Parts: sequence; structure tokens; C-alpha cells
Amino acid sequence: MRDEYLKIIKSTGEDVNRPGLLDTPDRAAKAFEYLTSGYTMDLKAVINDALFPSDSEEMVIVKDIELFSLCEHHLLPFIGKCHVAYIPSGQVIGLSKVARIVDMFARRLQIQEALAQQIASTIQEATNARGVGVIVEAKHMCMMMRGVEKQNSSMKTSAMLGSFRTDQATRTEFLTLLGNQ
Repeated sequence: MRDEYLKIIKSTGEDVNRPGLLDTPDRAAKAFEYLTSGYTMDLKAVINDALFPSDSEEMVIVKDIELFSLCEHHLLPFIGKCHVAYIPSGQVIGLSKVARIVDMFARRLQIQEALAQQIASTIQEATNARGVGVIVEAKHMCMMMRGVEKQNSSMKTSAMLGSFRTDQATRTEFLTLLGNQ
């Protein structure tokens, strides 16, 4: 990957031997490897047996999970936050594991619509929850730095599974607790 970054920098007309760029191909390769580290993460290792028996049947919400990802169309970042809610059915997942699941999927080449769905489906599978709701809010550099160059635009996507899809009261409770209603 380092050699490919060297070619990219050369193709801009830059002098790859100037002091500020000497180590850039290495740094860029390491950064890109980190930004796409979700491909090497294993869900079982991410969850790490952090599923616990629970009699709770009330909504669990984790709000404002910071995320960054790379747009699969332009390889530019999108940055925002994710809100995850689920209704347990016999077990709950460790709090930090919800954020780690968000990271696992965000650290891949993505579109935001798929990201919300992947997180929701994974939480559903991992916990066997009665329902899962996910909302992702993000600003996309591909829209801010190029193209239409709209600095104040943001995108919201949602994925609603189980009771979050079929029960309007559950969906309303989730949105109200987020302050989106």
C-alpha cells in the first residue's frame, strides 16, 4: 500500500523527496489500514462473551456513539454519531460492546444506509432482542469538500427491526428518548 500512496502523491506533481513528504506514503498506508480495520475484526472476539442474563424487558439505549467511516464512493470520511436501542429478551450485551460493534462496521468502506442496517442486524443476532433501532447521523466530506460543497448538510439514516418496526409505540419511545420527536 505504501508504494501505491507514493504513486498517488507523484501523480499530483508533488516532489516525493521533499522533507515533508518523505514518510507520507508509510504514514498514509498505516492510517488507511487503521481506518479500514473493521475488515479484520471478528464479531465473536468483539463481543467476547459479554452477553449477560437479564429479566429486563425495557428498552436499552446507547446514545451518541461517535463514529467515523470512509465513503465507499470517494474514500472520503464521514463523521458523526450513532444511537442504538434494543429490547432485551433474556439477555443484555455489555455496554462497550455496542460501541465496538459500531466501530467494527464503521471502519470499513461504507455507505451510511448500509452501516445502520449492519449494526442493527448484528445487535439483533447477538442478543436475540425483541427489537432493535439504530439511527446514524453524519456529515460527509464527499459532499462538503467536493461536488456541491454544502458545509452544513448532514444525513440521518435509520434501521428498525422487530418491535421497532412493527410497534409504533416502541418506535415513538425510542425517538422521544433521543429527542427526535
